Amino acid sequence: MKSDWTPTAFVLDVDGVMTNGQFFYSAEGKIFKVFGPDDNDALAMLRNKIRIHFVTADKRGFDITCKRIVDDMGYELDLVSSENRLVWIDNKYSASEVIYMGDGIFDDCILRNVGYGIAPANADKRAKQAANFVTTRSGGDRAVAEACTHILDMFFYDGASCRIIDKGY
Repeated sequence: MKSDWTPTAFVLDVDGVMTNGQFFYSAEGKIFKVFGPDDNDALAMLRNKIRIHFVTADKRGFDITCKRIVDDMGYELDLVSSENRLVWIDNKYSASEVIYMGDGIFDDCILRNVGYGIAPANADKRAKQAANFVTTRSGGDRAVAEACTHILDMFFYDGASCRIIDKGY
């Protein structure tokens, strides 16, 4: 069922949402993050309907995140501390027009103050309580794909005909 409200941006935290939240270290430092399957394909279904923007607070893993999100997937990415994220969102987009997906201990405040909040199944308890929708899948395990289909159904599908998605390719 389509909502009367139409969001203008989908802002996603990276670690714990696009990834399983684990970091792999060697003596040289952070070397790997695990990104889940299908999330990029599902985001492509939204690409022509809503602006998609990623944020991360992970300075040490920023190059790894940038490789996946910017270079491989072609989305915007900003380094924004968890504590300053709500102000950043409101300055960039207007929080009331944003769907935010987050999982962390600071995300409950953001999820309560945006237009619509989504948390993955393995999110912090307070984040899940603050979210409008909690996925059945965990971050890094198709949670973003599930969120994308939910967003399509909730905000962009009118129910009048079969959903046909333009992936842009």
